[in-house]
Amino acid sequence: MFPELVQQLITTHHYPLLGESDVSEFINKHPYSVLFFCNDAKLFPETLDVAVILPELMSAFNGRIVPAIISRDDDMKVQRNYGFTTWPSLVFFKEGGYLGTISKVRDWDEYLDEIQTLIMSKPTTPPIKIALSQN
Repeated sequence: MFPELVQQLITTHHYPLLGESDVSEFINKHPYSVLFFCNDAKLFPETLDVAVILPELMSAFNGRIVPAIISRDDDMKVQRNYGFTTWPSLVFFKEGGYLGTISKVRDWDEYLDEIQTLIMSKPTTPPIKIALSQN
């Protein structure tokens, strides 16, 4: 169960709630997308801050990036694919390819700069995939 602020992203802003089996189709469907990994807001209270900031970020990029929420049931399963270890996290994609992750709360200008840099970059292999391929 999500806290009210995260639930509003789903009910009011109509962000899709994705399970592990939905992620690939979602990120391949949109030119730019972002997955919001919330985990447990009691353990990671910054989740609530990101829940408030995310719609504003989407507006700042004029709807160019399509957001989705990862279900609590599948949060850890999906996280393993992208190599981050800090929550909350926003994982960005371009045409299904991994661009990068922004974890925790940032200053507004940092968000704008980092997201702009990410969407201008070429997709790359997520960190976990790199680490596994080196072994």
